[in-house]
Amino acid sequence: MNAHSEELEHVGGTTATFAKVWLALLAMTGIEVFLAYEQVGVLLMLTILVGLSVIKAALIIAYFMHLKFERLSLFLTLFPMLILCILLMLMFLGDATRLPSMRPPV
Repeated sequence: MNAHSEELEHVGGTTATFAKVWLALLAMTGIEVFLAYEQVGVLLMLTILVGLSVIKAALIIAYFMHLKFERLSLFLTLFPMLILCILLMLMFLGDATRLPSMRPPV
């Protein structure tokens, strides 16, 4: 193998791609901070925040952890864990919403 064939085998993102992903993450973080200061309904705000967090996590995993450029088998190994984490969050969401009413009065 010569150096030229090794360069052709390397598959990955470019600096421009990583910069675009970073800017998208920065924009989504800005939206999240903006929502914190707006008077939006709790359910709508939490839905948007969880949705943005899932998108941000997917971008980070895909580009900065380089899973977008990995084989399908590695993705299929990690995807069930994503489903498990989402199910666990949904299971414990009821406890999180019940907690404020359980606090003793001040």
